Amino acid sequence: MEENKVVNRKRVIPLIPLRGLSVFPYMVMHFDVGRDKSINALEQAMVNNSLIFLTSQKEAKVDMPSSEDFYHVGTVCKIKQMLKLPGDAIRVLVEGINRGKITEILKEEPYFEVEIEEFIYDTEKEKDIEIEAMMRLVLEAFEEYVKVGNKVSPDVVITVSEINEPGRLADVIASYIQLKPEDKQKILEAFDPYKRLETLYIILKEEIEVLEIEEKIYQRVRKQINKLQKEYYLKEQLKAIQRELGEDDGIESEVEEYKKKINKIKMPKEVKEKALKEVDRLLKLSPASAESGVIRNYLEWIIELPWDKKTKDRIDIKKSREILDEDHYGLKDVKERILEYLAIRQLAKNMKGPILCLVGPPGVGKTSIAKSIARSLNRKFVRMSLGGVRDEAEIRGHRRTYVGAIPGRIISSMRKVGSKNPVFLFDEIDKLSSDFRGDPASALLEVLDPEQNNTFTDHYLEVPFDLSKVMFITTANTTSTIPRPLLDRMEVIRISGYTEEEKVQIAMRYLLPKQMKEHGLKKENLVISENTIRDIINKYTREAGVRNLERNIANICRKVAKKIVEDNVKTVRVNSSNLHKYLGIPKFRYEKAADEHQVGIATGLAWTAFGGETLSIEVNCMNGTGKLQLTGQLGDVMKESAMAGISYIRSKVSELGIEDDFYKEKDIHIHVPEGAIPKDGPSAGITMATAVISALSNIPVRSDVAMTGEITLRGRVLPVGGIKEKVLAAHRAGIKKVILPFDNKKDMEEIPDKVRRKLKFVLVKNMDEVLENALVKKDDGNEN
Repeated sequence: MEENKVVNRKRVIPLIPLRGLSVFPYMVMHFDVGRDKSINALEQAMVNNSLIFLTSQKEAKVDMPSSEDFYHVGTVCKIKQMLKLPGDAIRVLVEGINRGKITEILKEEPYFEVEIEEFIYDTEKEKDIEIEAMMRLVLEAFEEYVKVGNKVSPDVVITVSEINEPGRLADVIASYIQLKPEDKQKILEAFDPYKRLETLYIILKEEIEVLEIEEKIYQRVRKQINKLQKEYYLKEQLKAIQRELGEDDGIESEVEEYKKKINKIKMPKEVKEKALKEVDRLLKLSPASAESGVIRNYLEWIIELPWDKKTKDRIDIKKSREILDEDHYGLKDVKERILEYLAIRQLAKNMKGPILCLVGPPGVGKTSIAKSIARSLNRKFVRMSLGGVRDEAEIRGHRRTYVGAIPGRIISSMRKVGSKNPVFLFDEIDKLSSDFRGDPASALLEVLDPEQNNTFTDHYLEVPFDLSKVMFITTANTTSTIPRPLLDRMEVIRISGYTEEEKVQIAMRYLLPKQMKEHGLKKENLVISENTIRDIINKYTREAGVRNLERNIANICRKVAKKIVEDNVKTVRVNSSNLHKYLGIPKFRYEKAADEHQVGIATGLAWTAFGGETLSIEVNCMNGTGKLQLTGQLGDVMKESAMAGISYIRSKVSELGIEDDFYKEKDIHIHVPEGAIPKDGPSAGITMATAVISALSNIPVRSDVAMTGEITLRGRVLPVGGIKEKVLAAHRAGIKKVILPFDNKKDMEEIPDKVRRKLKFVLVKNMDEVLENALVKKDDGNEN
């Protein structure tokens, strides 16, 4: 490409720096002049052929520019018109002629005067192919700019397309498009026409891309604005309709109040979106419609749940130990487990709440332990009884499609307690049942799983609620009726029955002061000794817990209160000699072990949901045809144990001194008294075998011996469960010697020291050892 011939001409000329403006050759424009220097330059220019040199300031903010503050390439312009404006300003109309470059600044005061090199192009030379191609590209880009930008009249494109001179084409197009001052200066400083066209083309393409993005953003914003305008219009229409119908026009303020409350609460994003969606639905409904009442109720539940409210844990193990000891006597295992939890909470702040299952007989204080745990942790306490619950909706709630739907009792309890980290007690979890309304035990699987309960979803709420900070405690009398998957999620802590000494301490420390306070008695009104409490325990109660003991104490307090009021006395003494006046004749008695050894009667030990019990097993042998009869409401396992014992005896007749054909000649009747109570389990195996052997051999069984253990066909004694409860029952019944399976030796550690010292334990591996200790030897007579 050949460059056009350039004619350079030196010229001395006044200069005006422009703020935010650029002037191109062939461009006609007007601007206002107010600075003294610029006005002086204009006056000088009018003297010298009306020519002025215009260039752009680098920074428009500079008010008094120096030579470094403006570009040195500008445009030589002809002043066409001047008009004085109010306030000494002058509006000037100029026409660009040629580019110029400052070679020397001659003076700066009272105006800028510069020597410039003026560039005049020879336009007579023919255009070559490259310049022609570049001109076409620039024209196409300019047409696209006009279409996209919508800022330049389409008629301008026709005018511009008639320009044949490449340099002039670039300058004219540059004067029409809106560019940054830096881009305009780039075009102005491109003296070569081809370079100028190329620079303009690049800038045009960039501007077109920006304009396209602007258009997209504009359309999106416009669409949003239209939507908001539409919603506003529709809401105003709705207000007008409601006013005409005479309906409550305060729905908007109610909706705003709901929104304010929802935004104030720190709840999960998913929950907030759901709640706000329901608020919007409320606005569109008539206040009198049934659906609006359902939505209001739902929003009240969402707002009042403790999404962000919790109590601060008391992480003070010493203080917690004091509280637990103050509330409960004994229960070492439970207390240690709670203190372990507190210690871990101190080390790991975000630990998930454990799920404890307190298993034990009625009246041992399972529910009150849960209350003490809440007090020691400084948490709120909430209790939910599961006894007889058979509807899954009790746990998960009803769906809102049903009339009168409400959330489940778990969410209801969380709302009531107002804290997301309470101690939550599920009472009597072993007494859950199921029917056609669902299985509540299965619904509890999610609640009692630390890995799942952080997103517990109630059917009514339809949004997840975090239960992972809750400390769940469950209580049960037995684990046998708890479904396996549910039991697997809990840490079982067994609470056995109390010993006599523990009951005495509990009565003196807790039960007696409590009942005296409830009955309005002062300390001096009632005097009752420890021995009297022991008599109440032994003669009027037979239980693992202390519930009946408390009832009897309450009975005494009532009668004492009546006596104080009626006889006008200040102090009443209750002792062993007058106890029957308050509680009646004794309900229970314990036979002394030394009284009598009997043939065919052995004392066994059994475990029940109410604690341990002694089991008297009676056997009668009669002439007959070898029939075996079992009575006393026995379960299948217990019957099979009896049959296993008979088979063992038949294999050992010669050693036991029993007739070989007893199974043909004798009918054996095994009976367990108190047959109204169902009994099952293998632990009475050795007891039944001992009683049968005693009946067949006519050797008495020691009355002061109690036993438990499973028997095999070969006479081995296998371990059984519930050792602590069984031993406590033996102790209560006045037994002196207890026979246990050898493999249950480890379970003896659970037995309280005081009980262990009063009993003699014999650990056996086979029936020979059982008989050695259970049957009366010939030289013993009736001695113990």
